[in-house]
Amino acid sequence: MKPALTAINATSKQSASVIFFHGSGDTGPNALEWVRFLLGRNLEYPHIKVIYPTAPMQKYTPLNGQESNVWFDRRSVNIAAQESKKSMSQCYETVHQLIEGEVTKGIPANRIIVGGFSMGGALALHTGYHLNYGLAGVFAHSSFLNRNSIVYESLQSGSQQKVDLPELRMFHGERDTMVPLEWGLETFESLQTLGVNGTFNPLKNTLHELKKSSLLDLQQWILEKLPPLENDLHNKL
Repeated sequence: MKPALTAINATSKQSASVIFFHGSGDTGPNALEWVRFLLGRNLEYPHIKVIYPTAPMQKYTPLNGQESNVWFDRRSVNIAAQESKKSMSQCYETVHQLIEGEVTKGIPANRIIVGGFSMGGALALHTGYHLNYGLAGVFAHSSFLNRNSIVYESLQSGSQQKVDLPELRMFHGERDTMVPLEWGLETFESLQTLGVNGTFNPLKNTLHELKKSSLLDLQQWILEKLPPLENDLHNKL
């Protein structure tokens, strides 16, 4: 089932898209409000639509099986835990629908960035480096991959060589107690070893949270990866 979508439309003609996946237990509208609160305005561009989908309600094992808005199930929130491949494969269909929805509107995959916070960032890493869409970029804030993740298997198998691997931007709070900085750094270094280029940005005095500084950095990076097309500029003249 296609997730509920909240979006900040391009203020002029759209030629690119960003899909921002929220963390576990959150919603798209809440993620949008969090970004807006920190920036004092929307994350918006003349030519880029920013989409905040909402994960479905489903049973979540770390909450003793209670239902929550989560993209996938986890056996536990631990880097050493086994990935729930059945649950992951179900959420891949959601991702596919989201990306295909943009492609059918005329936005090519290499003009799409995916990213997210916490669990949403993990889903973005699966999207960029396992599902193999040839995206423009991937960002992950306060996120990690399990040590035996299928993402690493995909990169090791060489199946990703058909397309250029998207550049990665990771951010992580140095005082994060929910997802320790070491998990994020280990994930980044593992991806780097397998051919992913990017940056890992530790955030001082930061818990498991978004920060204005990281959003401003992200805003600039998105513009660098998805610059206006010549047609966009002509439309403004």
